[in-house]
Amino acid sequence: MRALGYPRLISMENFRTPNFALVAEILIWLVKRYEPHIDIPTEVDTESDRVFFIKSVAQFMATKAHIKLNTKNLYQADGYAVKEMLKITSMLYSAMKTKQGALEDTVEEESKFKFDLGSRISDLKAARQLASEITSKGASLYDLLGEEVDLREKRNAAIARPLDINEIEKALRAAIKEVLQNVEKNKEMLNNIVSDENSLDAKIVKKKQELERYQKRLQTLKSVRPAFMDEYEKIEEDLQKHYEMFVEKFRNLSFLESQLDEYHRLEQERFEEAENNLRVMQHKLKEEERALLKDSLKDEDSDSEVPDDEGSDSDLEESRPFRPRPTRNGLMAGRGGHFIGNMQGGDSDESEDSEIDVDEDDEEGEEEEEEESKDLEDDRLDGSLSKSNRPSRGGGRPPLLEESDDDF
Repeated sequence: MRALGYPRLISMENFRTPNFALVAEILIWLVKRYEPHIDIPTEVDTESDRVFFIKSVAQFMATKAHIKLNTKNLYQADGYAVKEMLKITSMLYSAMKTKQGALEDTVEEESKFKFDLGSRISDLKAARQLASEITSKGASLYDLLGEEVDLREKRNAAIARPLDINEIEKALRAAIKEVLQNVEKNKEMLNNIVSDENSLDAKIVKKKQELERYQKRLQTLKSVRPAFMDEYEKIEEDLQKHYEMFVEKFRNLSFLESQLDEYHRLEQERFEEAENNLRVMQHKLKEEERALLKDSLKDEDSDSEVPDDEGSDSDLEESRPFRPRPTRNGLMAGRGGHFIGNMQGGDSDESEDSEIDVDEDDEEGEEEEEEESKDLEDDRLDGSLSKSNRPSRGGGRPPLLEESDDDF
C-alpha cells in the first residue's frame, strides 16, 4: 500500500480486532485507484449499509478486474479481510511494476543506438506466434458472434422447455445422498471430538489431584520448623551486630585517614613555605656578601694606589701600606678579609721591582685565603657573622662571607 501511494501507514496490529472503518476506507481507496470515476456507496453506519457496501465492492471487482472476493471475510474486518484485500493490492502492484519495467525498457532502447538482434530472435518468434493466435481467435470469435442470432432462439427454446421430473428426481436423490454422507462424516468428527474432550477432562482431573497433593506437601513443609533454624537466627543476630560494629569502625577509620592526610598536607605546605623562606634568606645573604666583597675590593684598590709626586724612596715606603699574609686565625676571624697594618721599616732604596713583588705576594695571599675559606664550610653562618663583626688586627676592612650552597 505504501508503494501504491496510500496516504497513511498500515500495520497488522490494526486488524487484531475487527476494524470495519479502516477496511471500508482501504476498499474505497483501492476501487478509486482502479476506476477513478466509479460511484459506489460509502455509508457504513448501519448493518444494512455495510452489507450493501461489501456486496457492491465485491461485484465491481468481480466484473471489472475478474477478482473473486469473499464477502464474509471482508465483513469480519480482521486478518481474513487482509487476505482478501491483498488480492486487489497484488494485482495493482504487479501492474505498476510492469509499467515501470516497460518504461525502463523503452528508455534503455532509446538510449542504445546499436543492439544485438541475435539475442531478440526468440522474442520475435514468440511475438509472431502470439500474433497468429490472436488472429485465429479473433476470426473464430467473429464467426461465433455471427451465429448468435440462431443460437439465441435455440437457447430461449431450451430454457422454455418443461423440465423432466425423472431427471430432477435423480439429481435431488444424488444431492441428498451426498448431504447424508457429509452428515455422517460430521457425526464421526463430533464423536471424535467428544472422545478427545473426555480424555482431556480426565487429564485435567488428574493434574488437579496432583496439584492438590503438592499444595498439601508444601503446607506441611512450611509448618515444620527445621532443627537448625534457632542456631541460624542466633548467628544472624550476631552477624548483624558485628556488621554494625564494622560499619562504625570503618567510618571512624575513614575519618581518621582523611584527618591524617589533611595534617600531612598542611605539614608539607609548612615545610615548603619554610624552605622558600630559607632560599630567600640565602639569596639575600649572598647579595649582601657580594656587596661587601665589592666594597672591600674598592677599599683595597684605593689603599694600594701610589702617589705620582716625586719624593725620596723612604717617603714612598712609608706611604705604602703593608699587607701581612693571612693566617688560620685571621681566616677564622673573618672569611675573605685582608689584614692591613702599618708599614714596617725597610730600605729607602727599594725599586719598582720590589713593589711589584709585594703586589704579587698579596695576590698569592688572597688565593690561599680563598682556598682555606673553602675548607671551613663546616662553620655555621651565625658564628661567621659574629666573628666577622669584630675588627681585624690589620685594619678596618669588613669581613667577606663565603659563597656556598651548603650553608643551609
